[in-house]
Amino acid sequence: MSNAPLPSSIQKPLDSFYEFLRSERGLSLHTQRNYKLQLTSMAEHLVSLGLKNWSQVDAAWVRQLASKGMRDGMKPSSIATRLSSLRSFFDFLILRGDLQANPAKGVSAPRKQRPLPKNLDVDEVGQLLEVNEDDPLSVRDRAMMELMYGAGLRLAELVSINVKHISMSRGELRVVGKGDKERKVPFSGLAKEWVSNWLKVRGELASPDEPALFVSKLGGRISHRNVQKRMAEWGQKQSVASHISPHKLRHSFATHVLESSGNLRAVQELLGHENISTTQVYTHLDFQHLANAYDKAHPRARKKDKTDKDE
Repeated sequence: MSNAPLPSSIQKPLDSFYEFLRSERGLSLHTQRNYKLQLTSMAEHLVSLGLKNWSQVDAAWVRQLASKGMRDGMKPSSIATRLSSLRSFFDFLILRGDLQANPAKGVSAPRKQRPLPKNLDVDEVGQLLEVNEDDPLSVRDRAMMELMYGAGLRLAELVSINVKHISMSRGELRVVGKGDKERKVPFSGLAKEWVSNWLKVRGELASPDEPALFVSKLGGRISHRNVQKRMAEWGQKQSVASHISPHKLRHSFATHVLESSGNLRAVQELLGHENISTTQVYTHLDFQHLANAYDKAHPRARKKDKTDKDE
């Protein structure tokens, strides 16, 4: 906290609020002290940005305070507490007739983000995908893993793919993501090769008229749980140190393409994300741009040469 005094136009309303907390609301000394610490800290920051009086403050100023809290490493719960103090202060100013509306009312603290799973490195992905068995279930499993990593699919998207959704000639997949929103996704040369291998043997497992691209040994659409189980088993069988899950393959796809291309917007489009955060807006890129960025960046976008055992 700075030792420099706040301008009287800022400090006097704060002092009136502290007196209100003491005399009208009867708050404990500890709670009063917390209000004072939080509001003084926020006021000092706003004054450093040019604040002259409280009537200047709008939602943008309040969001700036929330952003500063994030930059300073504050927990979302601590930022929420600060914003709550600020809302109470502005309610007091409205009560006095100094403000018409509460600029902090519609601003909330950033939600704590769930940590992403650790992604696989490129070598681990290669180790996982060296599945050379030629029985239909193994071919299916490699095709699923190649496609999930090759196109960055969600588990639900993989399971919901029908044969008609995939164009082998164009290397293009039609995916229905969250909110029933459809997108086109390019997929890598190796994914294309193994999906083609799977289509050749799919009829040995699939029930007549079954539309699903990937089916179980019983002939119907494969379940989410079955995909998770099979991928975990392949991770163990291939001696991959990390636990394998569908989401980890999707996260690895995003990480590897981003590391290679640096094109965050293209990765966002490929993953089917509308926004990375509520405050960022991303340009919609046409499909050909995405396909070109993908072909240049994805580590498995081109088939290996003929000396590789997969050929």
